[in-house]
Amino acid sequence: MAGSDSAAPLASLRSRLDDGPVGLRTLLIVALVLNAELLFVVLYAAFSNATITAPRYILYGLTWVNVGALVLWRVRPPAGYDFETRRRALAVAAGYFALLAFFGGMVGIGVPPDFVDLRIAWLPPGWGPALVWATEYLTIVVMPAYLVGYTALAYLLYITALEASGSVVAGVVGLFSCVSCTLPIVAALVSSFLGGTGIVAATALDASYGASTAVFLVTVALLYWRPGFR
Repeated sequence: MAGSDSAAPLASLRSRLDDGPVGLRTLLIVALVLNAELLFVVLYAAFSNATITAPRYILYGLTWVNVGALVLWRVRPPAGYDFETRRRALAVAAGYFALLAFFGGMVGIGVPPDFVDLRIAWLPPGWGPALVWATEYLTIVVMPAYLVGYTALAYLLYITALEASGSVVAGVVGLFSCVSCTLPIVAALVSSFLGGTGIVAATALDASYGASTAVFLVTVALLYWRPGFR
C-alpha cells in the first residue's frame, strides 16, 4: 500500500506533463539534444581550430539552431488550402528566404579569382562549421545558425501567407535579423566623425550578435502567434 501511495504523485505528475502544452516526451528529447550539443561543443573546441573568444557567441549560434529546429519540428501548416494558394505562399516564402540569405551574408557577389575556393570555415559552434564556396560570380557561406534560422522564418511566413495575407507584414521584421551585418557599418560611419573606428566598430560588432539573435526571436514570436492577425 505504501508503495502504491508513493507512486501516485509520480503518476499524477507524469500525467500532467503528458497532457501539458509541452509533454514529457518533448522534455526528454530537449534534454537529450542539449546534452548532445554540450558534448559537440566540447569535442568541436578540442579537435577544430575554431577561435572562441566568448561563450556567449556559442549561445547565440545554438539559440538560432535550436529555435529554428523547434519551429520546423513542432509547427505544422494548416490543411484545406488548394494547390494554387499553397504555390503562391511557397513563392512568398522562397523570396523571403532569398532576401534574408542575401542581406544576412549567406549569398553575395563573387570574389577576385585569387580567392576562388571551396573550404570549411571553423567558426564557433552554431555559426560553424560553415561551408564557404567562393567563385568569381557568386559567394555562398552556409552557416548552420542562419541556414536553420532563416529556413524557420521562411516556413513560418509560408504558414502566415496561407492563413491571412495581411499578416505577411509581420514577416518584414525578419529582414532586420541581419543586424550583425549593419551595425558594424553604422559604427564605422559614426566613429569616422569621432576620430577613430577601432573601438566603436568593435563594440558594435560585439553587440550585434546579441541584437540579431533578439530580433530573430522576436520575429519567430510574431510569425508564430501573429498578434492582431488571427
